[in-house]
Amino acid sequence: MPDRTDVCVLLPTLNESETIGDVVGGFYDHGFEHVLVVDGDSTDGTRAIAREHGARVITQSGSGKGQAVREGVEQIDQPYVLMADGDGTYRPEDADKMLTPLFAGRAEHVIGDRFADMEAGAMTRLNAVGNRLINRLFATIHGRDLQDILSGYRAFTTQSFERSKLSADGFGIETELAVECVRRGVSTAVVPIRYEARPGGSETNLHPLKDGGRILLTLYRLARMNNPIFYFGSVAAVGTAGGVALGAFVGYRYLTAGVSHEVLALLAAFLVLLSVQLLMFGVLSDIIVSIHREQTRRLDDIADQLEEQNDE
Repeated sequence: MPDRTDVCVLLPTLNESETIGDVVGGFYDHGFEHVLVVDGDSTDGTRAIAREHGARVITQSGSGKGQAVREGVEQIDQPYVLMADGDGTYRPEDADKMLTPLFAGRAEHVIGDRFADMEAGAMTRLNAVGNRLINRLFATIHGRDLQDILSGYRAFTTQSFERSKLSADGFGIETELAVECVRRGVSTAVVPIRYEARPGGSETNLHPLKDGGRILLTLYRLARMNNPIFYFGSVAAVGTAGGVALGAFVGYRYLTAGVSHEVLALLAAFLVLLSVQLLMFGVLSDIIVSIHREQTRRLDDIADQLEEQNDE
């Protein structure tokens, strides 16, 4: 049975000197022996404080949370990773709930649901609305409700992480992880956690509008590979609406003023025909994706069986 010695706590940080010491110390106090801080070249002494509290610290070679997470996992030898933020909003006390589905073999990836028990003031109203919107869009696009896909409290096997194709450098990493879990059939569990307000004196690195826009773009971009019908269908819907509106305008002008607007009529017809072709392409792509997903699942099963045989 795995235990905490098989887990590395991964903390991506950037200017978290006010909180990082308590966060690192909290995980050590709860029995974790391996804590890795991947720091984005902080200027406030974050790295020194983390080292003073016993963490292994590396300075990331790039920038952004996503790049820090990918680089951090490459440095981890343990089979399990518990990922949290260095801002003190996630509690080490919830670590057992996060790890239990992994240790029991029920899941390869675990998401901590912040909305299950959120402290007053932990999230602004704008952030709460944005989070709900993104979660609803994710459920619509990818067909699975994971409750809180933007949660930074994650637990996963290094093996499942390595199977994922991740490229997001910023806060889109959580969205990308959720999409990859669905796309690759990674067994995923959601557990309730306590989400607390940032301690006084610390400042968030999240910019709600800018980062929220990037997350939405990431979510839409990834739909191309996991739900092509939605991706191409949404473009087709916009094109069809534009073509119909333009055609209606041409018809109105012809009936009321006798002006034919031949060029606009051709443009309207072109938009509608293009939209139909995009929709057909989306349907064909969805069939291909479904076949590819099934083949990938079978190959993963074969790889797991071969690994088990080699271990024996």
